[in-house]
Amino acid sequence: MINDSDLKHLRRCIELAKTALEEGDEPFGSVLVSANGDVLAEDHNHVADGDHTQHPEFALARWAAGNMTLEERGKATVYTSGEHCPMCAAAHGWVGLGRIVYASSSEQLIQWLNEFGVTPSRVRNLPIQDVIRNTTIDGPVPELAEQVYRLHRQFYEGKQEKGAPPE
Repeated sequence: MINDSDLKHLRRCIELAKTALEEGDEPFGSVLVSANGDVLAEDHNHVADGDHTQHPEFALARWAAGNMTLEERGKATVYTSGEHCPMCAAAHGWVGLGRIVYASSSEQLIQWLNEFGVTPSRVRNLPIQDVIRNTTIDGPVPELAEQVYRLHRQFYEGKQEKGAPPE
């Protein structure tokens, strides 16, 4: 199901996640691609200031709602370094975006955070299909999930080195 074009866009998501990490943020990145393969928008996490709604998938859903027709949104693909959280999955569904492709799953993230000693979030991690219907979902991609794991490990190890308790 995952083709070379998908891998290219997922690699860009990982680059964006690295940018987020370099800026002191949690490593997540996402790309919105049109039906004909044009990159329309991209973003990375912006939650370091404490506003945990500033996820890239949510930002792309808002961008799509303001800049694309419903038909264009339905044919577009959102690529992301990590599976959508429930908030982002709902935003994706509400604006009518199409396919979702992710490098690492929420289940993997939960395992990693447990390994790093991070307190679970108040928001439950749910698979995308438990939040929205009628959406093609592909992922995780094992060879890329390992890269995402290393970014998260680096983020949480950096927090511990600075004396901050795990979240």
